[in-house]
Amino acid sequence: MSKGKLRLGVNIDHVATVRNARGSAYPDPVRAARLAEAAGADGITAHLREDRRHISDADIEGLMAALTKPLNFEMAATEEMQRIALRHKPHAVCIVPEKREERTTEGGLEVAREENRLAHFIAPLREAGSRVSIFIAADKRQIEAAHRIGAEVIELHTGAYCDYHAEGKFAERDDELKRLTDMAEFADGLGLEVHAGHGLTYETVQPVAALPQIMELNIGHFLIGEAIFLGLTDAIGEMRRLMDEARA
Repeated sequence: MSKGKLRLGVNIDHVATVRNARGSAYPDPVRAARLAEAAGADGITAHLREDRRHISDADIEGLMAALTKPLNFEMAATEEMQRIALRHKPHAVCIVPEKREERTTEGGLEVAREENRLAHFIAPLREAGSRVSIFIAADKRQIEAAHRIGAEVIELHTGAYCDYHAEGKFAERDDELKRLTDMAEFADGLGLEVHAGHGLTYETVQPVAALPQIMELNIGHFLIGEAIFLGLTDAIGEMRRLMDEARA
């Protein structure tokens, strides 16, 4: 049985990518976030990277001032990002791995090997009132570690599942979906709230959306790409429809 409506968090990072390609003031990520709210998003996700390759500090300021829906602030586990998060106190903070040379987040955070450091890192964020999420692979060891350090939420990395589908490796895709299914059940059994995201498209979203333990999907790059053809409102509306259909 479903636990309720599946929430959609829309990541607006790549609106900023387009803006920064020309060094201009447009398109405005805050405007995109407001459109996403009106189109049915339940929250907005933005990743402030250490190199500021897309979202800027000013964008975070603008989002905090303008949004009526919760902001999910994605960040690396660095002192600088912790200071920024503590200043803004967003609804949610999602700790993600980050390498400067990567195009996008390539995998889940290694929690088990850095358990003590991460436990101390997230404690002030929780005390400030932000919900702390850890972006991890569908791996039992990492989920157990996230639970031990005091995270309230995990976000399962769906990138491998989506890549296998895009490459036509359907047996591997189905194996990865089974892993996501099993680990969503396991995390839910520990009392963690389960989210998922990375690489999800219209073709891949429904099997993940159908998992009753998952309460939120965070989707960005695909939706911004589809918005070129459909407009942002219609692109989000179609994703919302597919999610609701899968959950019904």
